[in-house]
Amino acid sequence: MSTKPTTTDLEWTDLDQRAVDTARVLAMDSVQKVGNGHPGTAMSLAPAAYLLFQKLMRHDPSDAGWAGRDRFVLSPGHTSLTLYVQLYLAGFGLELDDLRSFRTWGSKTPGHPEFGHTTGVETTTGPLGQGIANAVGMAMAARYERGLFDPEAPEGASPFDHTIWAIVSDGDLEEGISAEASSLAGHQQLGNIVALYDDNHISIEGDTATALSEDVLKRYEAYGWHVQRVEQAGSGDFDVHALHAALKAAQAETERPSIIAARTIIAWPAPNAQNTEAAHGSALGADEVAATKRVLGFDPEQHFAVDGDVINHTRALVERGREAHAAWDKKLQEWRNANSGRAALFDRITAGELPEGWESVLPVFEPGKDVATRKASGQVLKALGGVLPELWGGSADLAGSNNTTIDASSSFLPKGNPLPEADPYGRTVHFGIREHAMGSAMNGIALHGNTRVYGGTFLVFSDYMRPAVRLAALMKLPVTYVWTHDSIGLGEDGPTHQPVEHLSALRAIPGLNVVRPADANETAIAWREITRRHTANPAPHGLALTRQNVPTYEADENAAKGGYVLFEAEGGQPRVILIGTGSEVQLAVEAREQLQAAGIPTRVVSMPSVEWFEEQDKGYRETVLPPSVTARVAVEAGIGLTWYRYIGEAGRIVSLEHFGASADYKVLFREFGLTAEAVVTAARESLDAAGR
Repeated sequence: MSTKPTTTDLEWTDLDQRAVDTARVLAMDSVQKVGNGHPGTAMSLAPAAYLLFQKLMRHDPSDAGWAGRDRFVLSPGHTSLTLYVQLYLAGFGLELDDLRSFRTWGSKTPGHPEFGHTTGVETTTGPLGQGIANAVGMAMAARYERGLFDPEAPEGASPFDHTIWAIVSDGDLEEGISAEASSLAGHQQLGNIVALYDDNHISIEGDTATALSEDVLKRYEAYGWHVQRVEQAGSGDFDVHALHAALKAAQAETERPSIIAARTIIAWPAPNAQNTEAAHGSALGADEVAATKRVLGFDPEQHFAVDGDVINHTRALVERGREAHAAWDKKLQEWRNANSGRAALFDRITAGELPEGWESVLPVFEPGKDVATRKASGQVLKALGGVLPELWGGSADLAGSNNTTIDASSSFLPKGNPLPEADPYGRTVHFGIREHAMGSAMNGIALHGNTRVYGGTFLVFSDYMRPAVRLAALMKLPVTYVWTHDSIGLGEDGPTHQPVEHLSALRAIPGLNVVRPADANETAIAWREITRRHTANPAPHGLALTRQNVPTYEADENAAKGGYVLFEAEGGQPRVILIGTGSEVQLAVEAREQLQAAGIPTRVVSMPSVEWFEEQDKGYRETVLPPSVTARVAVEAGIGLTWYRYIGEAGRIVSLEHFGASADYKVLFREFGLTAEAVVTAARESLDAAGR
């Protein structure tokens, strides 16, 4: 088989073409064996994916987590074989048996790529649009990382310069999140993104003419992207030379993000299945697989057939990757020699360590003063910002309300932005009114590594973020959501802005830790615990914070355990336990005073995080909520769904099982029965039910 290149611009040999055709055959065979999946796009995208993995990307199969690597995002996760086959060919650890076990129990090749499950998979994709938004976050993180470690280096000269490559589909670009994220990328002039748009004109319901008619490239041009189009070769396949040139041109464009629309034919070159919606999500069938193998010059009786010279050719990438890695290491050492202070910072951050004495900067708030927890959070953030340069973030255009401005003099904005605080490496991110994109960009930032990110909005607008929040939990990403205005306590804006079901709904997401501090000191402790957990126990955290002032109590380190005794019963063992979170803890405290005055020993438990509390051992949990005390009341200004597991049969819940209204928050709490008196009444009912 000839290895002579067919062009001087791109070394494209017969072995390269055979490897591409092998990728197509492996995609067909994998789906055919399991009986379900998405073969068509993996077949048509095989040349593009091969170009990226074998000819363009800087990566090292022997060290998939190399900090200097390019990133690759497959936004249409349904075509997971596009990625899996390239990981197999390139030597990232997948073998033919992994492709044979595609979409089966325990395999490394699940139906959609999963971060942390398969080596070489940079993000979990599946819900369309998430991947391109993750790529935007990765590109933002790459720029911020450069600002931390090597801001003065000329463009392209830093070891921290790399490219974020993404493949996107019609489905990705129809989802609204892609519009949010792509608008943000254009505004930020993220010249380190290259997106390849698979323009195959096919969706599950047939030709995309059923639902899509805009000129996508004009849309992206309006966003501020560099746009190109690559037409098919005469055969109907990719013109690999034209595509390679377009990808190189996009990579060279450093002042704008780039998108390349490539017209493809799904399932090419299957004689009957190509250009059909059936090829999108169904096995081609044995006869069509055999016919396609004949077209490609493969034995139709052979399955998962890979020529030895093909796999030897593609896995030469392992050695090329090591060489690229070694060259980068040399460049990094030169940088280290010239930047000892920044090198020490780089080492600390990459090790996931915190600077010595960082906790000492955290404020301790004076008991007795009323402080909104959103305000306390802002003070903690600014304090942490002074010792953690890797900490950055912002808000979905609500920074003044969320108190998420870590540095008002430094905004993450590109060169040329007219604002006086604009800085390409700034600390404060203005996500704009794009909650969904903010959530997914935060995921991309966390996936990229080497920084710590937070993002704020009103708790009610967590609904806009929910798909991204769910994926953060699925991937165990250490992102922090600053969700303020956490109840009807926000007042006059009314029921559209007052979260009622949100706390319970968010707590229903496995792996998401919801933290609703009772006061300023619990807020500081919560931030401290979240900061500690970033590396040791990564997970997304949502801080639910008040708009209104709340009383400040003595700081108690046990708040980091999620639930603790805030006020103990006096005059004997507790007869009733009052459990509260957030702004309603004060109602439990007031109710305790009344019950104690009536001779009823009453314990108040503050439970800022149900999830943290459930992590504690049974012994600790039972010291806080003794099984012998069955008279219990939980109070929270939202639906009571969370609390049934804690109150038992005799317990009562003071909650809000309907939407709010527009009025002063004090009026709302009174009119809706969220009062200390209501808690006292519930406690007496619980005592009666418990026979106490």
